[in-house]
Amino acid sequence: MIEKSLNKITDIVGSITGIVMLLMMLNVFFDVVARYLFSNSSVGMQEMEWHLFSVMFLFGIAYALKEEAHVRVDFIYDRLSDKKRAVINIVGTILFLLPFALLIVFGSYEYVFDAYDVNEISEDPGGLTHRWIIKAMIPLSFIFLILSAMGYILKNVRIYKGEKV
Repeated sequence: MIEKSLNKITDIVGSITGIVMLLMMLNVFFDVVARYLFSNSSVGMQEMEWHLFSVMFLFGIAYALKEEAHVRVDFIYDRLSDKKRAVINIVGTILFLLPFALLIVFGSYEYVFDAYDVNEISEDPGGLTHRWIIKAMIPLSFIFLILSAMGYILKNVRIYKGEKV
């Protein structure tokens, strides 16, 4: 039940990531058309490109973990039994992923709040305002990663027990 709920949240994050990717592609397309066909370029559009790319990358991490699309040493990992792989996944997630994700979540709050407090905007004329919004995606994405990691741990516990996944 808990694992299904966590997976549902991660699937929603994955869907959001796909939508953000489409928005980024449209943004790049319109920026290129405006620049090369109409000799008109917008700093705001260019900044929006890296904002959308950042969100796509940050949110995609949680979905990649759930789908086991993350990087690992597959030529060793693939030769192990399901139980040994489950142990590696559980231990690695608890010892490495979760502490790192918690460090980023708690370490980035001040970064976000400072940007909000000073109403940080782009230094470039015509750039985007409300920079705290993109900065807020950092702790939010790692919260999603923590939720995905919990679901991943529960899945691997079931694999270790020999249950069907």
